Formats: sequence, C-alpha cells, structure tokens
Amino acid sequence: MVDLDKWIETLKRGECIPESELKLLCDKVKEILLEEPNLQHVQTPVIICGDIHGQFHDLMELFKIGGDIATNNYLFMVNFNIIIGRLC
Repeated sequence: MVDLDKWIETLKRGECIPESELKLLCDKVKEILLEEPNLQHVQTPVIICGDIHGQFHDLMELFKIGGDIATNNYLFMVNFNIIIGRLC
C-alpha cells in the first residue's frame, strides 16, 4: 500500500522513512515523472551544461572541455521565462 501523504508529512518533519518505503516512494515518483508531457529522453552518457546565455565563446569552451559533439551527448539547461500578462 502506498501512502504518499504520510510519507510527505514524515519527510517535511525532517524524519526518516524506512528504506523499503523510500524505494516505493522513488518508484512512485519515477512513475509520475514518466507521465509528464515535457519529459525529454536523452541518451547516456550525457554532459549536462548550464545556460550559456547565447555566448558563442562559452559554447566553444564547453566543447573544448567536454569533447567533440560528434562523439558526445550534450544537454543544455536554459532559463524558461513565463510572461503572464494581458493582451489589449
């Protein structure tokens, strides 16, 4: 039996949950995340890079350090800004 609310409350109090329940919790989290429509599958191994803000020289430095793009997988983390406003 999975009791997510109980686990969440226990963890919020800074208390531990048994390892067997933690494994169930991780399985449940994985199940939920795999249903997300914005989930992107990437081949491993992958080199994870921060947002370079369009700086070409930073990009070239990353490739110099991480290796050729033909033989390595790169994942670039970027900032996603959501603008909430009213259109007139």
